[in-house]
Amino acid sequence: TRAGKSVALVDIDPQGSAGRWFMTRLEAMGEDGGEPDIEFSTASAWGASYEVKKLAARHDIVIIDTPPKADSDLRPALRAADLVLIPVATSHLDLWAVEVVLYLAAREGKPSMMVMTRARKGTRLGADVAAKAAEMEADIAAAAMANRIVYAETLGQGKAALEAPKGPAHAELQALVEEGLG
Repeated sequence: TRAGKSVALVDIDPQGSAGRWFMTRLEAMGEDGGEPDIEFSTASAWGASYEVKKLAARHDIVIIDTPPKADSDLRPALRAADLVLIPVATSHLDLWAVEVVLYLAAREGKPSMMVMTRARKGTRLGADVAAKAAEMEADIAAAAMANRIVYAETLGQGKAALEAPKGPAHAELQALVEEGLG
């Protein structure tokens, strides 16, 4: 919404964390008397395509929060996506889990981009995971998200890190937004 675009969020993850974040956001906005600046919806996997199509007719950007594992619940969301952003923590486990998501996105003909999260520059692990990711023949966002407390703090407040005071996390996310929308 800061870029002047209307945004909707669809939660198809049974865990419902995006929904909990949105409800926390609404509660905080209610205290300030504000109206929601994004539209929120939930859908089961089979309803994701319909829900995304409906929201895309009214919004510039529709974000789909999916289950972290690659299974049949993920496929309808992939079919509805224009771009698949895959968060990858600086961990070999996360990197291994991404292989199936990349395969499914390619099979659906959808562009995908890995976003390195909890990045720690200057560590052997960070360098090793980045090197292995580069071998996967997938786009990797130039913008990485470092391991910062502000991400967890703003999440718990129903905010996005871009809504926190300007700092390194703000710059990281602004770069990611520009890269993803560019």
